[in-house]
Amino acid sequence: MKDQYENYEALFQEIADIKYAAAVLQWDQETYLPPKGNDMRGRQISTLTETAHRLFTDEKTGALLEELIKDNQLNHRQRKNVELSFQDYKKNKKLDSTFVRKMSDAVNKSFHAWIKSRKENDFSIFQQPLQDLIILKRQEADYLGFDKHPYDALMNEYDKGLTVESTDRLFAELIPSLSILLDALNQQPQINNQFLHQHFDKNLQWKFGIELLKHIHFDFEAGRQDISEHPFTTNFNSQDVRVTTRIDENNLANMTWSCIHEGGHALYEQGLPANEYGLPLGEYCSLSIHESQSRLWENCIGRSLPFWKFHFPSLQQIFPKQLEGISVVDFYRGINKVIPSLIRTEADELTYHFHVMIRYEIEKKLIEGSINSKDIPAIWNEYYEKFLGIKVPDDKNGCLQDVHWSHGSFGYFATYSIGSLYAAQLWNTISKTNHQIDAEIASGNIHSVFQWLQKEIYPHGRYFTSEELCKNATGETLHAKYFIEYAQQKFKNIYGI
Repeated sequence: MKDQYENYEALFQEIADIKYAAAVLQWDQETYLPPKGNDMRGRQISTLTETAHRLFTDEKTGALLEELIKDNQLNHRQRKNVELSFQDYKKNKKLDSTFVRKMSDAVNKSFHAWIKSRKENDFSIFQQPLQDLIILKRQEADYLGFDKHPYDALMNEYDKGLTVESTDRLFAELIPSLSILLDALNQQPQINNQFLHQHFDKNLQWKFGIELLKHIHFDFEAGRQDISEHPFTTNFNSQDVRVTTRIDENNLANMTWSCIHEGGHALYEQGLPANEYGLPLGEYCSLSIHESQSRLWENCIGRSLPFWKFHFPSLQQIFPKQLEGISVVDFYRGINKVIPSLIRTEADELTYHFHVMIRYEIEKKLIEGSINSKDIPAIWNEYYEKFLGIKVPDDKNGCLQDVHWSHGSFGYFATYSIGSLYAAQLWNTISKTNHQIDAEIASGNIHSVFQWLQKEIYPHGRYFTSEELCKNATGETLHAKYFIEYAQQKFKNIYGI
């Protein structure tokens, strides 16, 4: 059935063309779109989204996939593509085109309400559009189906097989261990990192960020960087991957690690097989694995002493006055300061997981219906004081700080912590298989890391689940112990414990 497989490829590439055309419009919406274009842009995105869904869920698509499922002549990659597409088809058949368009319209309204809410620092503007979206997400969970918890259906969209039960188990292991470590760090003299909070010219920061992206092998012939309200990565194929960053002239850390973080995401997208465009094996494994790539580059490498032994002299040349008298060890300790903070994207490696856990707990309650959007500010503020010991001063620095809910991305947040756990486990394997890795990174050579990821992570697409990919790469399924060991060794050393 060679002709039928070619028909399958052509059809799914056509669907991908439509989806990525919508993605281009969404990228423009978050970067360059003039304000008056918002309403019409929402219509355009909704039309394309609905069209792609209708084409994907057409009975002819199902008939083609059912025919190919029975074909014994397919090679293993072709068969995997067809099997995964058929799974996706059956799942998407549960959502009719009318519902998909309604969801797209709700997301568009919610996103623009979030933008306005942030500008006016007023959650009430966002509250009703968000509640409308939550109601649709509850319906989506019902349509998709679940065994134990409605949130499972949404989590499964981001990482196949991820559940409330498995995630609760990981947090139950992670959070107490981090709390003990945080208590120990709090007994030590706090690190002074005020040198990061001076005036750093945005144009000079931008140029340095571009150099960091080039250093980690981001291909500017297959991508670009822009400015957005919330840093993100998007792709339209493996040869066109866009990242954005946010620059604060009074905080060098903001731009620096958002560049490295989004760069890690982008390397994964650029490394996916171009010849599988539009097919499952040309798509990322899961958002947990995607996040492992950004966190590995941002933290395991980008906040390491070897990395800055190479880059700090260049940074000092760019900002000689601001970094005068600061040693590379001072810088390393400063960028790894552990202290509770309001903003998740600016949080240190340890308290970051409390930010994620708080969002995860709130999302579970929203989807199960035990709370509604109007309850979010009060619960958010209560949890931040309970788990991080800080008072939230306003909505912009509290429950309006993340864009994800405005996009309808419920079920996503746990992948941030799970991705960090995967990153630590991958890094443990990389370090064990190459004992010279620190020396290589200190000399400016990160090629062996990039090469390992090109072999173990990038080329597989969705062929494996997250757990299967992890076991193939590291010899074990996911364990929180690797992140806990990594964190204990790193931060006890930094704080002199």
